[in-house]
Parts: sequence; C-alpha cells; structure tokens
Amino acid sequence: MSADKRFPGWVRYSGAGIELAGATAGLALLGYWVDGKFGTKPWGILVGVLFGLVGGLYNLVRESLEAVKEGQAEDAEAKNDRRNGGD
Repeated sequence: MSADKRFPGWVRYSGAGIELAGATAGLALLGYWVDGKFGTKPWGILVGVLFGLVGGLYNLVRESLEAVKEGQAEDAEAKNDRRNGGD
C-alpha cells in the first residue's frame, strides 16, 4: 500500500488539476516577465502558456494512467478475494 492511500481518491487526484493550473500560470508569468525584460510581446507569454499546458497535461495523463493501473490492481485483488472466500 502506497503512502498516498491515506487520502481519499478525490483529494489525491484533484492535485493533478491543480498542477495543470499551476504549471500554466507559472510559466505564463515567466513568459510575461520575459516579454517585459526583452520586449518580445506577446511571444514570451504565448510560449510560456504553451509549455505550461503541455507539461501540465503530461502530468495529468501520467497520473490518470497510474490511477487506472491502481484501480485495475484493486479490482483484481477484490475478485481474487471473492474467489477465495474472503481469506
């Protein structure tokens, strides 16, 4: 059992959405700073938002696939327990 099991599923997986928003906002702010520093408006913020979305979506998909694997393992374990009479 992993350390993350101490939290309900909705709490663990809502973090993926927060990471998506945080990555997008953080890199957008970095792009805004680059635009102000180097006068590249609007390219810095656009590149920042794009990288933030790509990185955040990558994490979201990765964590979603991990959740699916955990669910399948739990289902297989429950099925095995039912088959063995709940030992």
